[in-house]
Amino acid sequence: MKSDIQIARETPLLHITEIAGKLGISADLLQPFGHYTAKVPETLIDDEKAKQHKLILVTAITPTKAGIGKTTVSVGLALGMNRIGKKAVVALREPSLGPCFGMKGGAAGGGYAQVLPMDKINLHFTGDFHAITSANNLIAALLDNYLYHNRSQQVGLKKVMWRRVLDMNDRSLRNIVSGLGGSANGIPTETGFDITPASEIMAILCLARNIDDLYARIGRIVLGVRYDDTPFTVNDLGVTGAVVALLKDAINPNLVQTTEHNPVIIHGGPFANIAHGCNSVIATKMAMSHAEYTVTEAGFGADLGAEKFLDIKCRQSGLKPDLTVLVASTLALKMHGGVPESEIKLPNAEGLKQGFANLDRHVANLKKFGQTVLVCFNRFASDTDDEIAMVMAHCDELGVRCVINNAYAEGGAGAADLARAAVELIENEPSKPINYAYNLEDSLKEKITKVAKNIYGAGSVVFGPRAQKEIALLEKWGMGNLPVCIAKTQFSFSADAKRYGSVEGFEINIKDIELNAGSGFVVALAGDIMRMPGLSKNPQASHIHLAEDGNVEGIV
Repeated sequence: MKSDIQIARETPLLHITEIAGKLGISADLLQPFGHYTAKVPETLIDDEKAKQHKLILVTAITPTKAGIGKTTVSVGLALGMNRIGKKAVVALREPSLGPCFGMKGGAAGGGYAQVLPMDKINLHFTGDFHAITSANNLIAALLDNYLYHNRSQQVGLKKVMWRRVLDMNDRSLRNIVSGLGGSANGIPTETGFDITPASEIMAILCLARNIDDLYARIGRIVLGVRYDDTPFTVNDLGVTGAVVALLKDAINPNLVQTTEHNPVIIHGGPFANIAHGCNSVIATKMAMSHAEYTVTEAGFGADLGAEKFLDIKCRQSGLKPDLTVLVASTLALKMHGGVPESEIKLPNAEGLKQGFANLDRHVANLKKFGQTVLVCFNRFASDTDDEIAMVMAHCDELGVRCVINNAYAEGGAGAADLARAAVELIENEPSKPINYAYNLEDSLKEKITKVAKNIYGAGSVVFGPRAQKEIALLEKWGMGNLPVCIAKTQFSFSADAKRYGSVEGFEINIKDIELNAGSGFVVALAGDIMRMPGLSKNPQASHIHLAEDGNVEGIV
């Protein structure tokens, strides 16, 4: 089979005005970025139409380094929907340069289930990530400037909570000291960088309803703590307008196309292991305003992305999935069954069987939320008929429908059965109203504990001294009623990335608590999770180059 980049290059693209026309959006309303990409004004969202249309959430079992193909399934399902005569749009997250040049590679789907132009989407795109990076770092610069010029008035902060960001994996920037070289260069400060998807600005952009809501959320960002233990915000700094000015274009979602020329909305890109892992509310509602069915995804496994999609994004936006698709593959199942990564492409019935426990846990968790679950078996070339039959039989015993997806190799035709099953379940057995994992009235400790025990399967939750201190402060500020966003490894139900399968009864240590007042949630840091990833020994950047014809090669 041809490579992803070959397929992308050989697919003739329609002008973006033709793609917009399929959504009933006229060309004069677009903000074009070349011939095949454009921004769509957020004002085109129609909440009443959105309420009448159907939303499908795509999530997955616990991911492994072998990959599962959740984005490929999301794109494929939208292709399949359109193939069977349903008007469907897929709403995705924007890729980060960090994973693109790091371990993961690009995030535009794969094979014949891609979003295009894939090289532009993966590299810079329409500049949203750069705008978010600049807005975040503008706040950092202005805050440092405020502290520098007010030293003599003894107006300062006993604690600064705002860090700079960069959309690149760079472990050397995790912890640094700034302001060295004399008093003219600022105040020496121990600080550091996070990756841009971890910025609160990213979370805010993805949860804001419109430009007015964005303005209000930016103003509520807590930058630090005064000496009287009161919060110091962006509004207190007096720079909310300047920050929003940098985001005035970034708030509008981006329109591109699939390999079969279906419209795609791409916007925002927080990671689910360090943030809430969903594309923007604006993008999802834009798609729902212009299509019968909207397919969207949540990052990593259902314990992270889906939980945060339901408990945070849906709670704040009023969205509710009509169906949840759970993606699984034999490669991932075998790794969860104890098969070494080097052997997962070989037949191993016992390893596959042992891996079913991970699938079962995710199905059970999603049902706790009131979701109707459709298991999508994402087919890989190494799969055997016997292995596929085992997965299908197990799902039948579990009482959930399972359908094979082959969109990677066949495009929309390979996902037509999946699309028909999704439509049938939505019409006959749609998801119930969301049964959230916790109540907002619960204390912060109770919320974190409920997610850890009831979703992750933890036996106990230990709050470190720093976490307890921060919880007490936030509750003093009246922030105890916010949702929680647990930052932990994506590779395990536990906080230990090496514990595959369906682990239970483990201890989770909450080391620190951070307030995202603008985004409207509290972040709990579990285990050794880092918000600035590092690069591997052989990063994907080693394979990316500019070919003689001017095209970028090596993005996967």
